[in-house]
Amino acid sequence: VQLQASGGGSVQAGGSLRLSCAASTRTFSRYAMGWFRQAPGKEREFVAAMNWDRDSTTYHDSVKGRFTISRDNDKNTVDLQMDSLKPEDTAVYYCASPVAGPNVKDVGYWGQGTQVTVSS
Repeated sequence: VQLQASGGGSVQAGGSLRLSCAASTRTFSRYAMGWFRQAPGKEREFVAAMNWDRDSTTYHDSVKGRFTISRDNDKNTVDLQMDSLKPEDTAVYYCASPVAGPNVKDVGYWGQGTQVTVSS
């Protein structure tokens, strides 16, 4: 069982990046999928999640209105469109599933992480 994240990179403040995560099996299509992030010296924190049938999404307050999560259950993927990026968004981003809640302990599997760096 694998979650493979891609799409990270470096961008200036105000720019955009799109992260993508591909699951190795269709198992995850039945569960909530989401994204967490971990900045240097900080704990891993919840960013966004979407339930299996795509009718419910949750975002951390700090990214509301700037980030958009989406998923394609046919392709077993979950994406995170990040707009209006800020330097404080700099972190390693991890896709996750199942996501039962906003805490690290609520996650079943983690992807390998992808670095996002936002310069001012």
